[in-house]
Amino acid sequence: MKKAILLLILTLQLSSLAQNKQVLYNFTSIPQSLLVNPGADVSYKYYFGVPLLSGVSANVGSSSFSAYDLFANNGIDFNDKVRNIINKSSANDKTQINQQLEIFSGGFRVGGKDSQSYISFGAYQEFDFLMYFPKDLAILAVDGNQNHIGKSFNLADLNLRAEVLSVFHVGFHKKLNKKLVLGGRFKIYSSGANATSTKNSGYIFTGQGTGTNLYTQTIESNLELKTSGIAKFTKDEYEGSIPGDIAQNTFLNGSLGLGFDAGITYNIKDNLQLTASILDVGFIKQSKDIETLTYKGTYRYDGVNPNFDAVNEPKNIFDEFDTAIPRDTLYNKYTTWRPVKFNSSIQYSFGESRYDGECNCKGSTEIRYLNAVGAQLFIMTMPIEPYAAFTAFYKRSIFEKLDAKVTYTFDPYSNKNIGLGLAGTLGKFNIYALVDNVLEYKDITKANSLSFQFGFNFIFQDPKD
Repeated sequence: MKKAILLLILTLQLSSLAQNKQVLYNFTSIPQSLLVNPGADVSYKYYFGVPLLSGVSANVGSSSFSAYDLFANNGIDFNDKVRNIINKSSANDKTQINQQLEIFSGGFRVGGKDSQSYISFGAYQEFDFLMYFPKDLAILAVDGNQNHIGKSFNLADLNLRAEVLSVFHVGFHKKLNKKLVLGGRFKIYSSGANATSTKNSGYIFTGQGTGTNLYTQTIESNLELKTSGIAKFTKDEYEGSIPGDIAQNTFLNGSLGLGFDAGITYNIKDNLQLTASILDVGFIKQSKDIETLTYKGTYRYDGVNPNFDAVNEPKNIFDEFDTAIPRDTLYNKYTTWRPVKFNSSIQYSFGESRYDGECNCKGSTEIRYLNAVGAQLFIMTMPIEPYAAFTAFYKRSIFEKLDAKVTYTFDPYSNKNIGLGLAGTLGKFNIYALVDNVLEYKDITKANSLSFQFGFNFIFQDPKD
């Protein structure tokens, strides 16, 4: 059982990456760039995405080890691999899985033919998981407490949250003049399932008693797991389909919340641009099928062999433990806050090109720069400390309707994260593909992080543009 729990922890740790979309950010050949900056300088007569295929993204990775470290056929005993991973990991290593599927999307110009005001709208499904590596609990699961007399195992290492939700949104952005674009987006969240356990505290301590084989065992527990939309799946009488019921709750009967995004583009000069955005400033009031499990209390044991595997332990000790630290179930509503994300970039463009013909979705200006270099900062709130990443990028217009972007990102997972993005339009049909950590694809088992995004849209411009 201990090995099963530990293997689950390590497997989840293999799927970690923050929600940084540095290749997509300010890649204005792609309408979905409005989702990471509602004030992006994107213009069109109207556009719409191919349903279920306009935006598909997934992120996997690890902050401290790779799949190769755990499963490589290199003659090292599996238990030794596990211990090596635990030893080199820290309680600040985090696991984050993020997946998004755009259900539908679209946008159109409002206010007349010469207007520079635009509305965009859509809906997407998102799965978000965050867990910090519970190092002390992993050590306890592998070694037990016998060889750690005098050590205090920190229960606050147990820190996680997970959610499946849908987001319905409508945005407005306006180009006020040649220099300034402002935008905002209103969001309605619908949470189909949520699990949150981020405010735990307590410890497990084993000390030497007065005699040779006597020990003092103290457990101070303040553990809490809040859930919404999940409790009914744990009941013996449940006979439904978990995926189907979660999907129904996510889109039709979830806990509701509100949020907003805001963004700006400011052209300091014709070829020098500053952008910024703040995303998911919002909350969800968890109110459907709610259940909170708590383990709160203090247990003290004086005796021999203070182990947790029930070997040579009399039954009354476990009864005393259940009495001292009972499991309680509460049914109170609770509020969860969305992880707030901040982006900012500066971009210098050069290599001016002049041509006639249909304008791409970057705007209606007759001057187009073939090259751009710049830097981007990404910050996201997390329970312990913010996640931060810095990206340098280069963009190139290969042809009139084919653009490329290359990124180099420094983040907590890697210092050699090279990303590549391509976006092209054939007639009215727009297609894009974005990939992170391209160097890792030569052997993905050794990769610390991998992510991709692709999509298909139809974009329409005025003929004169």
